[in-house]
Amino acid sequence: MAKISGVVKAICLSDVRGVQKHGVPAARLQTGWGMEGDAHGGDWHRQISLLSYDKVLQFNELGAGVSHGDFGENLVVEGIDFAALPPGSRLQCGRCVLEITQIGKECHSHCQIYHKMGDCIMPREGVFARVIQDGDISVGDVLELVDELLPIRAAVLTLSDKGATGARVDESGPLIAEMLEQAGYRIIAQLLLPDEQSKIEAALINLADRRGADLILTTGGTGFSRRDVTPEATMAAAHRMAPGIAEAIRAHSLKITGRAMLSRGVSAIRGGTLIVNLPGSPKAVGESLAYVLPHLEHGIEILRGDAGECAVQPKEADK
Repeated sequence: MAKISGVVKAICLSDVRGVQKHGVPAARLQTGWGMEGDAHGGDWHRQISLLSYDKVLQFNELGAGVSHGDFGENLVVEGIDFAALPPGSRLQCGRCVLEITQIGKECHSHCQIYHKMGDCIMPREGVFARVIQDGDISVGDVLELVDELLPIRAAVLTLSDKGATGARVDESGPLIAEMLEQAGYRIIAQLLLPDEQSKIEAALINLADRRGADLILTTGGTGFSRRDVTPEATMAAAHRMAPGIAEAIRAHSLKITGRAMLSRGVSAIRGGTLIVNLPGSPKAVGESLAYVLPHLEHGIEILRGDAGECAVQPKEADK
């Protein structure tokens, strides 16, 4: 298979947010920050923004008349369709290594380009990355996709009105993250939201569609209270249901307490992302996740296209 690579056509930065970036011939990329001298740097997942030079050319053919940096992008690269790369992909330029963390972004306030054209390519074609390894980058350098097996990317979402206001310490979310990390998963997000269906649904969609989470585990909001809307938000975000996981959690929990029958948690699939509702208490979270976690990886691998469908178990095959 041919190596995916492209040529850096422009490097752009700005020392304040909310303005168009200006071009520079070279820059330093710093781990834990992004591009030195750029206002969008920081300890977060959107340190560097990238845009395909080829997409900009196509947009300009429609009369957009945009220049490098007008979209707020840091790197413009010819020859790579960034939006087609899955989050977690790594790109290398000399010593610099970037990891794609998000595809596109939601545009809350339309820019001047949108008002002129009625469209803007950055929300769907632009990608974001974090710096994995320091290094210098210059216009004309080659940026190359690193061919490696992508780790399973997981996100943890705690739903709690009291937790969101600081009235209660979230113990379940950190426990889930710890158990996932011990199992070899990469945690890409750990969020704490109130029990509001629209916010939960929006977070699930963003984590699945833009952040590229392979697995999203929620905790809380699965009971009978009027504010317990995690199952409804999950079903609203889902493309397909995967009921066996939620059924297995309840069946296992019923061996521990009869109150497990009161859980309304669901499990579902959105695109290539598996979403599983876990209970709210740390004890129930630990018991439930310990039971299902060893079996989730195979389903995730099927969603990612890394494994075949469930085959006959070895013991049965030997009969």
